[in-house]
Amino acid sequence: MSGEQTITVVGIGADGWAGLGEPAMAAVTEAEVLFGGARQLDLVPAGPVKLSWPSPLLPNLDSLFDAHAGRRVCVLASGDPLVSGIGSTLVRRFGAQRVRILPAVSSPSLAMARLGWPAESAEVISLVGRDVHRVNRALAPDARLILLSSDASTPAAVAALLTAQGFGASSLTVLEELGGPAERLVRGTAADWAHRDLAALNVLAVECRAGRDAAPRPPVPGLPDDAFEHDGQLTKRDLRAAALARLGPFPGQLLWDVGAGAGSVAVEWSRAHPRNRAVAVERAPERAAAIRRNADRLGVPDLRVVTGSAPDALAGLPAPDAVFIGGGLTVPGVLDACLAALGRGGRLVAHGVTVESEQALAAGYGEHGGELIRIAVEQAAPLGGFTGWKPARTVTQWSMTR
Repeated sequence: MSGEQTITVVGIGADGWAGLGEPAMAAVTEAEVLFGGARQLDLVPAGPVKLSWPSPLLPNLDSLFDAHAGRRVCVLASGDPLVSGIGSTLVRRFGAQRVRILPAVSSPSLAMARLGWPAESAEVISLVGRDVHRVNRALAPDARLILLSSDASTPAAVAALLTAQGFGASSLTVLEELGGPAERLVRGTAADWAHRDLAALNVLAVECRAGRDAAPRPPVPGLPDDAFEHDGQLTKRDLRAAALARLGPFPGQLLWDVGAGAGSVAVEWSRAHPRNRAVAVERAPERAAAIRRNADRLGVPDLRVVTGSAPDALAGLPAPDAVFIGGGLTVPGVLDACLAALGRGGRLVAHGVTVESEQALAAGYGEHGGELIRIAVEQAAPLGGFTGWKPARTVTQWSMTR
């Protein structure tokens, strides 16, 4: 793409051409080439050359704009182009200096205006081309959610998910064609949802109501062990909380969970913030499959699962901001590969329960510093007619920051 070329991205609402302001109208009419989806392109009068996006888009993005270098290019987007829209994709690829954004009112803003919801009272989740299980992360008593639907089938899929999670009493409002002449609101509850013939262009508002069979999962580390499907290879609740406190799941950062077992550390890292990313590396296929199910059930379906043995399975993975080693610590090369992958400020936490793994942790501590502790957890349990303490295996934990 030419260094001088500027891409103007115009947000357009369901009210079409009439709803555009003067700067947006000028950008469209003065363009030589107009890109957009078929629906957006149909909303504006004839004039510029209109080109629909190719499929797939991303692999063709550079060649698409290179073919029109030196021409005045405008892109049409729905509402605010930076709310789960093409504007975000273009800024990431070409930089903010080359992309000029002229937004319309976003669909989440319109939805909240229609419902009288303050912006800070609701979480916005995009389901456009994404797994509906993302909603599970945000389920909580009395939570308000604004869901950007992928199509007309999304409300029914969300209603089924809510009911399965014990939130069948939740109120659902489908807001169709917001801002346009065909705008309509359709209401119901998740458990009784039976609406058909919904518009493909819709936003779904959810007011969560937890039933007696619901088991809401807070985003803080330390979910109960029974929140995960596992075969015993699980970083237990108290140890998991201690590990995540040292891993420091800052928003948008990437974790490697090496020897992931049930994937509990990767799942909880991902739940800490919707932009967090994680890769769970597990050599046993049956455990890798369980990680996938745990990720879906707990609302982080974008978690990546790699089936294979470290260190070989680590080759080619994106560089992590933090690494947790829950298994395979004594395998030659695993600890060295994880340390080598971390940049400045990267964190590593490793657990060991055997003498051999403790030796590896002690050696790492001696060479790199950090913190070396032992964690002993005991639980109250019946002892004859009384109650005594039942100890779990003591775990040695080494944590360090580059």
